[in-house]
Amino acid sequence: MMKPVIGVTASMEIDQSVYTVNNRNIKAILRAGGMPVILPYYLEEEDVQQIASQIDGLYATGGYDIDPTLFGEEPHPDLGTIIPARDHSEIKLMKKLLEWKKPILGVCRGSQTLNIAAGGDMYQDIYAQTDQALLQHTQKAPMEHMSHYVYVEKDSLLYRITGKEKFKINSYHHQANRDVSGEFRISGKASDGVVEAVESKELPFVLGLQWHPEATAAVNDQPSLKIYEAFIDACTTK
Repeated sequence: MMKPVIGVTASMEIDQSVYTVNNRNIKAILRAGGMPVILPYYLEEEDVQQIASQIDGLYATGGYDIDPTLFGEEPHPDLGTIIPARDHSEIKLMKKLLEWKKPILGVCRGSQTLNIAAGGDMYQDIYAQTDQALLQHTQKAPMEHMSHYVYVEKDSLLYRITGKEKFKINSYHHQANRDVSGEFRISGKASDGVVEAVESKELPFVLGLQWHPEATAAVNDQPSLKIYEAFIDACTTK
C-alpha cells in the first residue's frame, strides 16, 4: 500500500528568506507511516486547488502569531510577529480541504488557523484579553515536558483516539481559540477554561490541538503517538 502524502505547513523567518519546519513534526509523521511533504506558501487559487488535490491530508504546524484582521480585529499591543503570506496560504488551503472533506491535523497555531478558516476567532493574547486567572500556558520547561492537563469530552474524536478523559500535555502559546466555528465543537479544555482541542462535528478527521504533540510523541507519550497514528490512518486510501 502506498503511504499517504501529508502536506506539512512551514514557518518562515521574519525576512521571508528561509522556510523552517521543526524536525519533530517530520519525524512524527514518518513514525506514524505517512510521507511528509513540506509546503511553501500558495496564494493563487489554482495553485491551492492543485496542491490540495495532490495531498491526502494536511498537517498544520506551530509558529508565529496570526493576523487579527483575518477575523475582524486590529492588532492588540501584545500581538507577536506575523507572516501574512503564511496566514493567507494556510487558510486558503484549509478551506479547500474542508470543502473536499480531507483530513486535517492542526497543532498550536494550526488549531487557530483551522478555526479561523471555518469562521471562528481567537484571543490575540489570552493573558491580556481574559479576566480569569490562567495557568502558565507558555511553560518554562523543555518542550518534551508535559506541564498541565487537558480535559477531554467523552463523546469526542479526541477521546476515541486516546481513550482518556484527562491526560498531560505541554504548553507553548499565548494565543488560543475563543469563539469556535459552528462547524466545530470544543473537545478539550485546560482546567482554567482555555480551549485546548477543537474538532469537526461532521467530517471524519479534522482536529485542532493547542499543544505540541510532536514533541511528546518523541518521548513515546502514548496519547501523542495515537493522535498521529489516527491521523495517518484517516489519510490512508482504503
